[in-house]
Amino acid sequence: MLRKRMMGLVMVGGLVWVGNVLAEEPVAPAVKAQAQVKEQAQAKEQIYGSQLMTRKERLEYRSRMRAAKTLEEREQIRKEHHAKMQQRAKERGVTLPDLPPARGGGRGMGAGPMGPGGGMGPRR
Repeated sequence: MLRKRMMGLVMVGGLVWVGNVLAEEPVAPAVKAQAQVKEQAQAKEQIYGSQLMTRKERLEYRSRMRAAKTLEEREQIRKEHHAKMQQRAKERGVTLPDLPPARGGGRGMGAGPMGPGGGMGPRR
């Protein structure tokens, strides 16, 4: 009797595992690697002039931005950083865009162009 129960549990576990494997969308390793590289590049480029900064400077900048209490304080940090990166680019003979990336209305929290719940409609 115990042996039958054990076999039944093993079979159910195996079926659940097979079901999960079959339910996953197959993704080639190269596609996964491309997505990861793209994600890393986007994360890196979120800081204006990040290509001119050391890793330590990027960490410090992020830390200052997180520690800022108000939007005005963040904007001031951003403006100072922008001026510093423009000066650094000039010294190194590198061209950066005149304006830092737009902030605030992007893909953050809150209501975007599709509203606070996205564009898929209400969940049922």
